[in-house]
Amino acid sequence: MIVPKVISLLALLVYPITAFPEFSYRGNAGLELKYFTADPIVADQTGNTISASIEPEFYWSFNDADSLAFTPFLRADSADDSRSHGDIRELLWLHVGEGWELRSGIGKVFWGVTESIHLVDIVNQTDLVENLDQEDKLGQPMFWLSVPKDWGTLDLFALPYFRERTFPGIEGRFRTIPVVDKSLTTYESVDEESHLDWAMRWSHYVGSLDFGISAFDGTSRDPQFIPKMSDGGQIVLAPHYPQIRQYSVDIQSVLDAWLLKLEYIHRDFDSADSYNAAVGGFEYTFGSIFDRRADLGVIMEYLYDSRDENGGPFQDDLFAGIRIAFNDIQSTELLTGIIGDLHNGARLFTLEAARRLGDRWTMKLEARAFSSIPDDDPLSSQREDDYVQFSLEYFF
Repeated sequence: MIVPKVISLLALLVYPITAFPEFSYRGNAGLELKYFTADPIVADQTGNTISASIEPEFYWSFNDADSLAFTPFLRADSADDSRSHGDIRELLWLHVGEGWELRSGIGKVFWGVTESIHLVDIVNQTDLVENLDQEDKLGQPMFWLSVPKDWGTLDLFALPYFRERTFPGIEGRFRTIPVVDKSLTTYESVDEESHLDWAMRWSHYVGSLDFGISAFDGTSRDPQFIPKMSDGGQIVLAPHYPQIRQYSVDIQSVLDAWLLKLEYIHRDFDSADSYNAAVGGFEYTFGSIFDRRADLGVIMEYLYDSRDENGGPFQDDLFAGIRIAFNDIQSTELLTGIIGDLHNGARLFTLEAARRLGDRWTMKLEARAFSSIPDDDPLSSQREDDYVQFSLEYFF
């Protein structure tokens, strides 16, 4: 179980700091304000919210070949009890050998190259209450062996415990209708969350071409949803986690001002039909605009899923966006774009901007808007959840 593993790793922290010759820390704390432009679909849902978060990072190194990293995370939200939560993002012991590295504990791994979605990123579970974009991840218990060689880097993972996806509560915005009831969660494996998952990845480069080939065998991080009756007599969605095998490729290549990207997956199920999905496109950068200081990137990606309407919100979609790096001393950046469904006309607009204030403060602006969402679209539950979000973060 995860609790004994966490306790064993936390026990390392009770040793005096003097036992670790090198100790350092950093982190950030933030305040977030979210304003919704419309009333929610369901009366139980709340309106505008305010929340605070903190994510410190502690690092110890010792014995010239070992280190320990610890990153807890905590958020308190004014509206959604499910969003007031904590997690251990990382509690990872690293041992460096001759020609190999072993990481043990709780960690985060990112795979992917595209902008709109990350199909190949499968090791960590999504922390969905943090953000609708699924970029935030829960810490994953793991044993991670990495072997860097001239012919590429081979990463092998044993994942001994499964993390359930987080979901907004009944009062939260961005929740599904009906609401997800995690108390009714089921698994295809008789081992449930204790099923031992496996993953591997080989990554390498040839000239300007970077690529990775990955495989995963275990409990799907993407749940299926089964309508059920709750104890209170309400229709709810019960998460079900099937067993899958996923094979994937991600490719990225830089050709002058062009950045070409591709992610492809093939996923097999024990109890359902297999499917293929892909996202690919380009980013072209115009340098030295706006008085020759800023860079402007034009992004376009196509999203495909062979399951058609049953494949989630992005099965025949086009993403177009613009990225601006102002290259000023405040590190001002902006990314805006639109994902349009080529089948039913649904559209999702996004905006992300950030700017440093001095050496330790950063302010961020985020906005999303949904347009022309049909009732049968997977995003129909969020069609009234247009919002603008402002956050202020302090880095220490």
